[in-house]
Amino acid sequence: MKKLSLLAVSAIVMTGIALTSCDSKNSGSVKLKSDIDSVSYIIGLSHGVGNRKQIEQQSESWPAKVNLDALFAGFVKGLQNAEDTLFLGKNMQEANEFLNAYFSQAQTKAMEEAKAEADKFFAENGAKSDVITTTSGLQYKVMTEGKGPRPKEDDVVKVHYHGTLLNGEVFDSSVQRGDPVEFPVGNVIPGFKEALQLMPVGSKYTIWIPIELGYYQMQSPYANKVLIFELELLEIVKKP
Repeated sequence: MKKLSLLAVSAIVMTGIALTSCDSKNSGSVKLKSDIDSVSYIIGLSHGVGNRKQIEQQSESWPAKVNLDALFAGFVKGLQNAEDTLFLGKNMQEANEFLNAYFSQAQTKAMEEAKAEADKFFAENGAKSDVITTTSGLQYKVMTEGKGPRPKEDDVVKVHYHGTLLNGEVFDSSVQRGDPVEFPVGNVIPGFKEALQLMPVGSKYTIWIPIELGYYQMQSPYANKVLIFELELLEIVKKP
């Protein structure tokens, strides 16, 4: 969270003056009897709001939904007992080992489940007459075949794309933003890179990217996901 500027603190102080008479209904169990009480409460509240947003973003890649009540209880206890070096009876090393084991086991289980779902999908999708499967496992369907050159790995291209998951969730879309994207072909995930080099300029393909050719083993909420793109290659912007 960004540090509060002097101006922001001044604004908080002014707001705190107005809230001096706040009762426990507005501030939990804490009685706000003076300006510094209100200032303290508002600064604490601002940190809480910022930290909650950060926690929610970070926990998107967790294997299970974060228990915010438990997390906040631990956070408050840590603030109140800074000298307490035990974590549910565990020392720091034991606590870290517990966390690492939990996330490792959960990640393995999630990967196995995602892989089984992906294998089933690709077997069924690859049986369709208009779907082509490459040796890597990438699948694609030609919607429009262009007549231009095919880009190479070190070319810079301009594309439009619309990315979804198997459940239909849109996770990234230059089409929705209304703004084509330029990037070097070699700087994208393996499945995207492979597909681009199959496409003549002017082409539009639907591509299905297996887990291993996507965000596999990356710190991403889509690391264990099959990625589906409608991909349009608009032009080769620059060659080396």
